[in-house]
Amino acid sequence: MIFSFMKVVILNKSDATGGAAVVSRRLLEALRGEGVDAQMLVCEKLTDSPFVELAANPKDIKFKFLLERLKIYIATGCNRKNLFKIDTGEEGLPLWKNPLVKEADAILINWVNQGMLSLKGFEKILKLGKPVICTMHDMWNLTGICHHAGKCINYKKECGECPLLEKLASSNDLSHKIWIKKNLIYNNSQLNRQLAFVPVSNWLKNKALESSLLKSQRIEVIPNPFSLNINDPSISLSGDLTRTNSKTPTRILFGAARLDDPIKGLDTLRETSKILKEKYPDIAKNLELALFGNIKNPANLEGFALPLIRLGVLSDEKEVRSAYQKSQIVVSASSYETLPGTLVEAQAYGCIPVSFNQGGQSDIVENGVTGFIAEYSDDPETRAENLAIAITRAYEIAREETVYEKMKQEMRKSVEEKFSYKEIALKYVALIKKLS
Repeated sequence: MIFSFMKVVILNKSDATGGAAVVSRRLLEALRGEGVDAQMLVCEKLTDSPFVELAANPKDIKFKFLLERLKIYIATGCNRKNLFKIDTGEEGLPLWKNPLVKEADAILINWVNQGMLSLKGFEKILKLGKPVICTMHDMWNLTGICHHAGKCINYKKECGECPLLEKLASSNDLSHKIWIKKNLIYNNSQLNRQLAFVPVSNWLKNKALESSLLKSQRIEVIPNPFSLNINDPSISLSGDLTRTNSKTPTRILFGAARLDDPIKGLDTLRETSKILKEKYPDIAKNLELALFGNIKNPANLEGFALPLIRLGVLSDEKEVRSAYQKSQIVVSASSYETLPGTLVEAQAYGCIPVSFNQGGQSDIVENGVTGFIAEYSDDPETRAENLAIAITRAYEIAREETVYEKMKQEMRKSVEEKFSYKEIALKYVALIKKLS
């Protein structure tokens, strides 16, 4: 309990919904595991953790959420299309008044959009004179209003001409106006002395260094923590070894909160399945594809050239573990990912990760050693072809038990060294001390 003197509060919209929520709760557990008196404030509490509290009463939370959505709806010309791809930080709860924030030695601000924390509230938290760490799970801190810039590079200047604003885009549009507000706060020397931004991957760090907002700020990469109890006998590094013989299919696992979110690349995966069947028939006949997560339009699951298994939404850790342990390969076909947790989970549970290098994947996967990286292409056919080749390489490893076991050990070692609770907790503690 060497850090029991330290009080930390983590701010995040939820403690369970979404990737940022899951890893924020893991960070809470990691810090507490090192003796830090860590608590978490949320707008949506779905777990029974005694260390997670609601940031306000439910009516106030809902009001702020609806008010900000209404303002964005009006500001975008009553266009619903990109309503949840934009956040302005114009509305929020008075978190600087919350006892956990007031009493904390350090404040960790994670994903706090959709009416949880406004830019004005962020400024008031900075005025408390405590170390403040903004953990970046996406690009919102470095852009005007978007969470992922995609192909837009206007964040390198001062935003404006925002693609998400469509016909309302201009040099002085909503994205530029919010950029100005962020810039005034970030570059206030009286406020930013104890402020740091923590991108969870080197890819995101490079985006921050390119940006006009964060290029001169204190930036330090700390990845998300991942917990795997190596003493738990129910956890197997070998997966389901009975599936590696020639008579049983090799299972490819693909999952997302929403499978047909355009970012996740379901269309690319469909085309990849067709290429596998057409160009690699001897391999394709031994493959099956298992999908987990929600889907908005079930028709998007039609047209796959491999046997398809729907696992639905995996609601608890046992179901997640089972899905990985019955698989040998995990594929990410995303057009970009900050630090894809499915690839870390794949390695931890003995599955070979296959992914494009369109984000933080290279922080996780060493090509050919702890998984396979496919070259991304803007051409859909080339992209699918490259992914298919990477899958065949993973398949060849998965069918050779001795080689497969060696890769599993390398993957597990990588997870322990890069993403263990202790490693990540100590990095946060060190940064807090630096800022104090």
